[in-house]
Amino acid sequence: MKKIPFLLMCLLGLVPLVISSCGDDDDEIVNGVSKKYAEWKKLNDDWLLEQQNRKNSDGTNYFTEVVAPWDRSAKVYMHWYNDRALTEGNAKPYYTSTVDVKYKGMLYNDEPFDSSYQRTTPAVGVFRTKLGDDVIEGWTIALCAMRVGDSCRVIIPSNVGYGTLSMGEIDPYAVLQFDIKLVGIPKLELNAPRR
Repeated sequence: MKKIPFLLMCLLGLVPLVISSCGDDDDEIVNGVSKKYAEWKKLNDDWLLEQQNRKNSDGTNYFTEVVAPWDRSAKVYMHWYNDRALTEGNAKPYYTSTVDVKYKGMLYNDEPFDSSYQRTTPAVGVFRTKLGDDVIEGWTIALCAMRVGDSCRVIIPSNVGYGTLSMGEIDPYAVLQFDIKLVGIPKLELNAPRR
């Protein structure tokens, strides 16, 4: 009989129930990172460091560090496939421009996760997006450094990618790489700064 009033009080919330669980060891946080993703993060960080130190045959850096003018801690690493002298004078997007690009996205281990090449609008293989709020910060940094006609390999550290978020096939702390071609900047005149 004494159990019934206790159960009644528990149901009414007068006595808190303490329920313990045998939590998953992967949920343990070590150095600010879930144990589940610690090895993944290390693999990504090590690969990023390799790319930062990668050299051309003449000893120059393979990737150029491109720093966001709006945040000196935000940077990507870019390697232009084309001769930039050939795109000298071509239009460059603004921070809020709408751009048309062709791209292929891969994880650090070259595993593809996305591509514009299956798209049919606004043109075959072209993805149209607005820079700034509509894409990850790494894309905005890279595309603002490109000119129409440029093709690049862009390495995007996780802090300017998806960070600690999981996005479909992309796990937290992922360093992303994209092959991007800037095809055009529609309505460029509408994106120009007002005077």
